[in-house]
Amino acid sequence: MKASVSRKTLFLAQFAMLLAIEAIVCFTPLGSLPAIGPVVATLSTVPVIITAILLGTGSGSAMGFFFGLFSFCVWTFTPPSPIAFLFTPFYTLGSVRGNFWSLVICFAPRILAGTVTGLCFGFLTRLKCKCKPVFAYSISGILGSLTNTFLVLGGIYVFFGKSYATVIGQSFNALLGLIGLTILTSGIPEAAIGAVAAYAICYPIKKHMSHSFE
Repeated sequence: MKASVSRKTLFLAQFAMLLAIEAIVCFTPLGSLPAIGPVVATLSTVPVIITAILLGTGSGSAMGFFFGLFSFCVWTFTPPSPIAFLFTPFYTLGSVRGNFWSLVICFAPRILAGTVTGLCFGFLTRLKCKCKPVFAYSISGILGSLTNTFLVLGGIYVFFGKSYATVIGQSFNALLGLIGLTILTSGIPEAAIGAVAAYAICYPIKKHMSHSFE
């Protein structure tokens, strides 16, 4: 009984620390790193990836929800750019305004990033492979990060393509190319960061977690 309580306490402490880190990277400039030119790579997906690997798929999905919630708060109350309507239904720019799909874009990709990371890590750790540690952690981090990138950008194109193109002063026909460029200059660096963080942080911690209550 005592061991069970200790495990729950440890879990809550670990989740709370990761949640605090998520809040820091979402609400402060510490969550952005220069990528290529003026493009920045966000670190906001990293705590989601780490949580999914260390604490499981459900916890990773929950952290993804908090990522979406924090993002929603930022875009609603302190919108950093005119494209805030993409992530909150409470922002209006002229005749363009957010709607229900803004919430989908804000929450679903972040939650699924945790889900994909956790499921991928669970699957890969069951495979027999000589390079299993590096492979399992890195690939899980990459797929988790790319899930967020592709679903956010895909959601923007499907649900707000024409409005988004108008706001940024581009033609709708050029939007796919711009999205592809964003994936290359921002999504790929973010995926690389996710891979490095997943292995460099999670592997040594995961290695010792199983001995915590021995």
